Amino acid sequence: MKRFEGLLTALVTPMSQGKICLDDLSKLVELQIEEGINGLVPVGTTGESPTLSHKERTQIIKQTVKTAAGRVPVIAGTGTNSTEEAVNLTREADKLGVDGMLLVAPYYNKPSQEGLFQHFSTIAELTEKPIVLYSIPSRCGIPIEIKTVTRLAEKYSHVCAIKESGGSCDRVSQLKEALGDDITILSGDDSLTLPFMSLGAVGVISVASNLVVKDLAKMVNAALNNNYATATSLAQKYYRLFADIFIETNPVPIKYALYQSGLIHSPEVRLPLCALDEKNEIKLRSTLKKLGYIKD
Repeated sequence: MKRFEGLLTALVTPMSQGKICLDDLSKLVELQIEEGINGLVPVGTTGESPTLSHKERTQIIKQTVKTAAGRVPVIAGTGTNSTEEAVNLTREADKLGVDGMLLVAPYYNKPSQEGLFQHFSTIAELTEKPIVLYSIPSRCGIPIEIKTVTRLAEKYSHVCAIKESGGSCDRVSQLKEALGDDITILSGDDSLTLPFMSLGAVGVISVASNLVVKDLAKMVNAALNNNYATATSLAQKYYRLFADIFIETNPVPIKYALYQSGLIHSPEVRLPLCALDEKNEIKLRSTLKKLGYIKD
């Protein structure tokens, strides 16, 4: 079973005039690979999956797989709050040649833990590709509890990883206690990457790495090699960026940063998300200038 570790990017979905921009996506993927990314995660929350049509999600997955061309793993975000839709997306992504699936807990519905178990089990029955569970209570209203992760991992060997976005170091320790090396833990928060890795996580699915690849890859690799002096120095360098890309709802700030840095042609997001507030633009631009990503 393929093990996902290191620095993986939760890719934005470039847009222009209401439509997805596949050319910008391809250029972004190519740059990510050139600069040393360890994996790509299209059509997750950062990719604005809740407001993408089924056709758009499929197009983005197909384009990412085509551009990556096997050079790095592609983990498609195929989760949603409808089990039937998640089933269809997972089946299509599997056929398109992805290396794994990222499955978020169903949002808004607030299912019980038994409902979560049945939801993920239904999807796991369709594919032999690795499945990365995605627990993010702030977005979904519920966690994927440790007992549910354990049940899934024990029943399905390919349910082998979790993106942990609950903001709790205790959760990492609890997962390691319950499952040891049977579960791969990836941080879902840039600012918590090193604390989580010190407790057993092996990388991060990152928002910041849409913009910064080389230094964040160096940071994560240093932590994997127990060189926390180097890792901490880099984390401190980018701390303000980690904070400011969440100054408003993700991915609004990171798209603005990519646009200001010349990496995409538009900072556009899809309603109900909207453009970054002017005072937050000023704050984020200041951070980007200090890091050398934009000039006066």
